[in-house]
Amino acid sequence: MTERPYVIDQMISAKSIAARIEALSHEIEREFADTDKVVVVGILRGSFVFIADLVRELDLAIEVDFIEVSSYGNAMQSSGEVRILKDLRGGIEGRDVLVVEDIVDTGFTMHNVVAHLLTRGPSKLKTIALLDKPSRREVEFKSDWTGFEIPDEFVVGYGIDYAQRNRNLGYIGKVRFV
Repeated sequence: MTERPYVIDQMISAKSIAARIEALSHEIEREFADTDKVVVVGILRGSFVFIADLVRELDLAIEVDFIEVSSYGNAMQSSGEVRILKDLRGGIEGRDVLVVEDIVDTGFTMHNVVAHLLTRGPSKLKTIALLDKPSRREVEFKSDWTGFEIPDEFVVGYGIDYAQRNRNLGYIGKVRFV
């Protein structure tokens, strides 16, 4: 498949992302202040940069685990089918959990991951997404915390990819085809 040529226009700077993560970390610390340890669950692959920066800001005892799901493949739109490719390594029964996602658009991924994790009996389960595209929602879902609400644009950077490219950008950029 030949990739269409595109350019990336910066939408959210690295500095803005860092400032927002710092603010969110304080809210999360208040929510989990009475917990012994929080299991921070990153949804791979797109959340890996966000989760790394977020956990460094949290002044909490944490454990990190990952779940890998697929709903996009190399496409620009969700297929609506969410497949678990890698499940958690550790248990979460009776534990406090924070699920970290890069972007919520249709809502399918977070809805399904949260439903899957709730069957494991966590004591508390909260969610955070770096980006939210409410105009694309097909399944009712709202994260407990959101970094930035964005319009219906295809974005890359800060861990988010297009056909496995551009994850390494330090900012969030809008893909514009030329």
